[in-house]
Amino acid sequence: MQFKRIKKNINGVLLLDKPIGYSSNQALQKAKWLLQAAKAGHTGTLDPLATGLLPLCFGEATKFAHYLTDADKTYFATIKLGITTNTGDAEGEVITTKPVNVSQAQFEQACAQFGGEISQIPPMYSALKHEGKALYEYARAGVEIERKSRLITIHSITQNAFEHDVASITVTCSKGTYIRTLAEDIGNALGCGAHLIGLRRTATANYNITQTITLEQFEAMTTEQRIAALMPLDSAVLHLPAITLDADSSFYLQQGQAIWQSGKIPQGLIRLYNEQAQFLGLGEQQSDGKITPKRLIVSKD
Repeated sequence: MQFKRIKKNINGVLLLDKPIGYSSNQALQKAKWLLQAAKAGHTGTLDPLATGLLPLCFGEATKFAHYLTDADKTYFATIKLGITTNTGDAEGEVITTKPVNVSQAQFEQACAQFGGEISQIPPMYSALKHEGKALYEYARAGVEIERKSRLITIHSITQNAFEHDVASITVTCSKGTYIRTLAEDIGNALGCGAHLIGLRRTATANYNITQTITLEQFEAMTTEQRIAALMPLDSAVLHLPAITLDADSSFYLQQGQAIWQSGKIPQGLIRLYNEQAQFLGLGEQQSDGKITPKRLIVSKD
């Protein structure tokens, strides 16, 4: 007789160090299975070739996942000059090979061209959808889909190492940035072409790589240790201002009602806590002075 696994109401954020070869969804499903969690979601796709910080949201934390998806991110990228591939990374087939005669100063100058707000065309080998299908499905079938360029922001590019035809950079950027495309664009600016041979995400929002756990470490833990390893629900929204509500306000807010709060209240979205310092969710200050509930935590005992 087969016994059905009982799924649990697990709430929190797992900061996973995604291994190479795993898709973001494969890593999510593995962690979800280990926790026996009823509900889970990841926060921004990492290619199978990429490693590093992948925040996974469980239970009530999924209500705040989009704040992490939309957040700035930092990557450590390794670029191979002189060779282009059809995917923009090391998984693809080689398209062109050119000699590399680039100095470190020329490489730095090329990188500097891509700082600030720039226009970027998403690659064909991406999970972006066109008429319900991912672009990479069209690409594998040999079909080219016209993509619109979009504005992204490169907050900083720092060169870490440079040796003839291989360079490593650290990039902090806005959501929607394709580091593969950035590597190709740098190669085009140098006239020799380039592709990405290594990518590691080191930061998302206020999380960083030093806080992560590998799948192997997570698997070796007991159930209690796995739950204890999760970050609290409010860790995904620490960039928002916070206020503490009295007992009456907390009660009415959790009934879905707008509340009055004395004192100076920050405009826009606010983290809300009760007098026991428990995170209640997010509210929003309205023009009439009331705070309306936006995303509230549902407590399940």
